[in-house]
Amino acid sequence: MFFLHEGFTYRNFLLDVLAIFVFIVWFWLLVTVASDLFRRHDISGWTKAIWVIAAIVFPYFAVLAYLIFQGKGMAERNAQQSQQARDELRRIVGFSAADEIDKLDRLKKAGSISDAEFTRLRARLVQ
Repeated sequence: MFFLHEGFTYRNFLLDVLAIFVFIVWFWLLVTVASDLFRRHDISGWTKAIWVIAAIVFPYFAVLAYLIFQGKGMAERNAQQSQQARDELRRIVGFSAADEIDKLDRLKKAGSISDAEFTRLRARLVQ
């Protein structure tokens, strides 16, 4: 390219920053797809191996194809995993909505929170 011979210019700096940004996004997508692929229990090991080989041979095409064809499932699996993690944490910590509502009631009686805040926070806990 003709502008690479110009030395250090603002345009070259912006192109370098853009290239680094694109590389970071690409690497993030690759890690996201690989982590989703290896966490799945609904496909066989052979199917996973085929996806991995495709990602090695045709990296851009394979990652984009996986995102297009499995994107909805990725979002569902991610939401399910985060819900399971929340439930597990609540089980270990001993969180219960009844305990939190009791704490909110004590805060309301002490005057630390208003009726509107109590109602809003209680509605969030009941969900």
